[in-house]
Amino acid sequence: MAQLAETYACVPSTERGRGILISGDSKSNSILYCNGRSVIIRYLDRPLEVKVYGEHAYQATVARYSPNGEWIASADVSGTVRIWGAYNDFVLKKEFKVLTGRIDDLQWSADGQRIVASGDGKGKSLVRAFMWDSGTNVGEFDGHSKRILSCAFKPTRPFRIVTCGEDFLVNFYEGPPFKFKLSHRDHSNFVNCVRFSPDGNKFITVSSDKRGILYDAKTGDKVGELSSEDGHTGSIYAVSWSPDGKQIVTVSADKTAKIWEISEDGSNGKVIKTLTSPGSGGIDDMLVGCLWQNDFIVTVSLGGTISLFSASNPDNDPLLLSGHMKNIASLAVIGSSPRLILSSSYDGLIVKWIQGVGYSGRLDRKVNGQIKCFTAVDEEIVSSGFDNKVWRSSFLHGDQLGDAESIDVGNQPKDLSLALLSPELALVCTDSGVSLLRGTNVVSTIDLGFSVSACVITPDGSEAIVGGQDGKLHMYSIEGDSLTEVAVLEKHRGAITVIRYSPDVSMFASGDSNREAIVWDRASHEVKLKNMLYHTARINCLGWSPDNKMVATGSLDTCVIIYDIEKPASSRITVKGAHLGGVYGVSFIDEQNVVSSGEDACIRVWRLS
Repeated sequence: MAQLAETYACVPSTERGRGILISGDSKSNSILYCNGRSVIIRYLDRPLEVKVYGEHAYQATVARYSPNGEWIASADVSGTVRIWGAYNDFVLKKEFKVLTGRIDDLQWSADGQRIVASGDGKGKSLVRAFMWDSGTNVGEFDGHSKRILSCAFKPTRPFRIVTCGEDFLVNFYEGPPFKFKLSHRDHSNFVNCVRFSPDGNKFITVSSDKRGILYDAKTGDKVGELSSEDGHTGSIYAVSWSPDGKQIVTVSADKTAKIWEISEDGSNGKVIKTLTSPGSGGIDDMLVGCLWQNDFIVTVSLGGTISLFSASNPDNDPLLLSGHMKNIASLAVIGSSPRLILSSSYDGLIVKWIQGVGYSGRLDRKVNGQIKCFTAVDEEIVSSGFDNKVWRSSFLHGDQLGDAESIDVGNQPKDLSLALLSPELALVCTDSGVSLLRGTNVVSTIDLGFSVSACVITPDGSEAIVGGQDGKLHMYSIEGDSLTEVAVLEKHRGAITVIRYSPDVSMFASGDSNREAIVWDRASHEVKLKNMLYHTARINCLGWSPDNKMVATGSLDTCVIIYDIEKPASSRITVKGAHLGGVYGVSFIDEQNVVSSGEDACIRVWRLS
């Protein structure tokens, strides 16, 4: 069987020009954020401990713990709120259709009985407050004309609800049942976030006009403002109170987070510390989310990097947690001790992980662009995008990639393979044929006369196998710069999606779009392991164990299946639901550990027993 040993989590989904509202639970010291259809639970003191909830049918937008920490309410772009157990296998308690459009924020009442949600919708339905167990409405929310970006529930009685949004308004409601009391138009741009102080005496709003305004929580009257001295120079996207309610943290498009001292009466706020996250200072370093939890100050950048500052020692360098935001299309395991895992996502990001440690840095590519094919050896990374070019970058185990050189192969690469014993030799396949590369030169381009879908080259560069859309495997011997066809193998009933030689090159395995994998003997061309038909959708990726005894396949059906070559295919190990949306990368780290990646932008290590 296979047990989940480690998860390297995706980062929060972000959007330029918008804040994200992350939340947490101070008792378990965990935080919640959303990426795609997943809600991610991460523990600040145990970064490798990650849980993922993937039951939303649409992209999830925000999630919050109930006050007792037992339940989580999460919302999505369809206007649906799901309430589920934080511990007991995420059992679903209730599901409600709350708004007609996207939900941007939701909050629980302090007694855990009511939930308010705000966002986008038709007509007046931009906010709803309802009982958590029955979905019954508990108020009427008039007064907004545009998308409501944030809402907040006063944590003490008498209950109040405040909302703010793209119409520059801050609206105050009394209840329950809640009804409109008053409205403020003190801001001159989008009001991005509103939060009550923990004692329920005041609340603060922050806006794209670079200002923060303080209000009395009982009456809703304005009482003060954050000082403009040493203030933010860009839009303020989010705000969070310290547990004692005496300070706040704000994050801004100016790439800084600021800690403010708030006066007792709420009449003013002064900056006492400016936090800057390490980064290149580019657009991705704009800060869009924050949370003050226990002694952690958490900030999130537009690029998804989570910085964990110590509130008691804010001068210390933050712990950085990062990763992918989009589908991880490929993996490479290199080095022996420690084992390095390199992953690439199609948005062009390459991330470095260390087994047992987790995130170890992003590799800074000199070229920006999407990555379609990706492979790596100890000293070099080779990738191709959608620009018909193959890029070679030297990799010296730092965070910088060396100079990148590119070769234009004339057509969009579909697959690429390196001759591992002399990696300057590479085979690249395009729609109609293959190109042989030596270093940064195309030495030959051959039209094969059929639609090509996958390829692989032996470590010594003497043989290549090319797979076609017709399901046939064409074997070629390579002499000099020319290919000579030596055999055509027919067994697959779908387009070939992946081909890999075993490490000792005595066998090779192939997978197809009709969900079947086959292991072949290289010398005799006989089928070595057949009936590998246990996936329910296209096979995307395939990997061999270092001892040549096992093959792992990953599929669009979200599963990873591990076969033992010496045993019948029916005695396989299946990991169900390995990655929400499909598995796109799989590789053996060693004989006991398999690493996989997928559509959910996460990486998981499975321990075989």
